[in-house]
Amino acid sequence: MDLNQSMMFRMKVGLGFIAALDQSGQSTPNALSLYGIDASEWEADSKMYDLIHKMRSRIAQSKEFNGDRVIGAILFEDTMNRTIDGVPTSRFLWERKGIVPFLKIDKGLEPANKDVQLLKPIPDLTDLLRRAVAHGIFGTKQRSVVHGANQDGIRLVVEQQLDLARKVLGHGLVPIMEPEIDIHIPDKRQAEAILLEELLSGLNRLPDDGCQVMLKVSLPSESNLYEPVTAHPKVLRVVALSGGYSRDQANEKLALNSGIIASFSRALTEGLTSQQTEAEFDRQLGASIGCIYDASTSG
Repeated sequence: MDLNQSMMFRMKVGLGFIAALDQSGQSTPNALSLYGIDASEWEADSKMYDLIHKMRSRIAQSKEFNGDRVIGAILFEDTMNRTIDGVPTSRFLWERKGIVPFLKIDKGLEPANKDVQLLKPIPDLTDLLRRAVAHGIFGTKQRSVVHGANQDGIRLVVEQQLDLARKVLGHGLVPIMEPEIDIHIPDKRQAEAILLEELLSGLNRLPDDGCQVMLKVSLPSESNLYEPVTAHPKVLRVVALSGGYSRDQANEKLALNSGIIASFSRALTEGLTSQQTEAEFDRQLGASIGCIYDASTSG
């Protein structure tokens, strides 16, 4: 079984969840603040990225962070380009931990229009995907945001995600399409119904060539809403973001949705601080991984 097939098998049948370690330049300061590192500790972005990579490396090197419960990890481009313990990050994850590496490829969001935020253009997409393949990356992740139950806007989000997914598939990578729905909007339930309709329509238009995509969705108001998507033959896996819920809230909601596993970021790192001893850090990370794993495998 070659590398890609091994990762595909792991992602298809593996028990566990996907860790989202892909905070971007905009979200990194808040992630570091929650980790106990104040903005006064860096002046240049380069120092900020050094600090967040040190945090991510600490997580990846922990004995608690392994393929027994974590089946995948999403990386920021800067993280892919660095090393952990002298080994390129994606290779470290797969070869030493048995964790499938993904890459966040989006460059942020356009201003809101029609109650959605589309992806900004990715001018270096072909080069980025080629470099991802060279690094041994299995798949990609790209995030849009829905702010209201606007069918025209949601259709645009899904069409853009599908167009990008086709390009990713063309490089032999598996795309995670992430049409996030803001959990705080008053018409969240209606927006989710529209998104489900548009996703099913879009998935049915993908070619019947055996290629599959993944989906990352906000935890739905109606349990098992996305069951038709999890069962779709063109979908490898459906994962959920915590989206602003606390870890306990996210786990509770996730456990009510069969066939969906977690892909948490802030909920995963909740409670971790730079001031903790290694024993304290491992204990907190192990507890977080344990409860997210349980919620991901309860269905």
